[in-house]
Amino acid sequence: MNNKKYHIETLALHAGQSTDPSTQAQAVPIYRTTAFTFKSVEHAANLFGLKEHGNIYARLMNPTNDVLEQRLAQLEGGAAALSMSSGTAAIYFAVTNILRQGDEMISANNLYGGIYAQFDSILPQSGIKVHFTAINDFAAVEAKINSKTRAIYIEAIGNPALDLADIEKYAELAHKHHLPLIVDSTFSPPTLLRPIEYGADIVIHSLSKWIGGHGTGIGGVVIDAGKFDWSDPKFALYNEPDTGYHGLRFAHDLGDANHLAFILRLRTVGLRNQGPTLAPDAAWQFLQGVETLPLRTAKHSENAQKVAEFLKNHPQVKWVRYPGLVGDPSYQLAQKYLTNGAGGMVVFGVKGGSEAGKKIVDNIQLFSHVANVGDAKSLIIHPASSTHSQSSDEAQRASGLSPELVRLSIGVEHIDDIIGALDDALQLIAKK
Repeated sequence: MNNKKYHIETLALHAGQSTDPSTQAQAVPIYRTTAFTFKSVEHAANLFGLKEHGNIYARLMNPTNDVLEQRLAQLEGGAAALSMSSGTAAIYFAVTNILRQGDEMISANNLYGGIYAQFDSILPQSGIKVHFTAINDFAAVEAKINSKTRAIYIEAIGNPALDLADIEKYAELAHKHHLPLIVDSTFSPPTLLRPIEYGADIVIHSLSKWIGGHGTGIGGVVIDAGKFDWSDPKFALYNEPDTGYHGLRFAHDLGDANHLAFILRLRTVGLRNQGPTLAPDAAWQFLQGVETLPLRTAKHSENAQKVAEFLKNHPQVKWVRYPGLVGDPSYQLAQKYLTNGAGGMVVFGVKGGSEAGKKIVDNIQLFSHVANVGDAKSLIIHPASSTHSQSSDEAQRASGLSPELVRLSIGVEHIDDIIGALDDALQLIAKK
């Protein structure tokens, strides 16, 4: 595409793609190849030495993945992106692309259970300490910053309590101390929210959710805003010679690409040497999802808004959370950050507590009981006993997860059918 500024609906269909010169194929081809031929010994040496851009080996690059990466980078307003084998892998390798043994990070505590476990249990095994603070408690965040701090991490919309982060304030605080802000924006894909516009330095998505949109693949992506200065000596991985890569100093020795130090190191160290590669078939599936992302996120948001309003007025419902719902704790922030819709997630607590919530999940029709969100179909789960069960009761409550919480991922079915299924389940519980 040329340098003209296109709308996001157009970018979702066209960004990153050029017509295949040998076949003139309209659709993005799937390149099922392990390796790519070199033109000469000099060509191979230039590629491996980062002196020339091109394809080397499918573990670290593939033309199908490249289209996906370029498209998502443009949708987010970033400089470059890297696809990975899962959203969880994307988070782990993004963090360890900044922090090493002895370093520390600050994270909001309202995280998906698997990531909370990664930060609380797994990273410490490598000598990396994560301090947890309540979402939007900026005094607590600043109090935790010290000489070892290397990053601040948040979820744009927390999983599962749906508290919305004040991204701009987090970015201001992070940059005041010259720290990168990492934002997991899975619950708010770029057609709804672009965190880079509010100061985020790194944006992460699970492609398995709304971006893919159909529950057919596992993948993740890391998007680099390309604006953070990594030449500060405290970021040792970028300023000390990398013994695994010819003594390269990523913040200094990339020439015109120094601003892409983060994403290039992630590709050449994280992906090349540790291998969390996304298969091209999966990348192609996600590209199909991206094409309809603007249409689907609008419908997800429209349906979720109506579901939240229905639940708020239902006699069997104790409470409901949805950022777009008037009176919700995140409503004011949603007016700033989610002007195109508040997303497809709704959570609520049914009268009767945890056991009543479980009965809703076991007795509802139409909704699929799965450990996923962002599908075109409506989904339901009881997080305290499933997706977040590895967290202690104390950690669950601290993150806003109460025992009775039921998580809904609202699909694009007809809204009357969605609400009808919920009402039937709630009426059934009322009779028991």
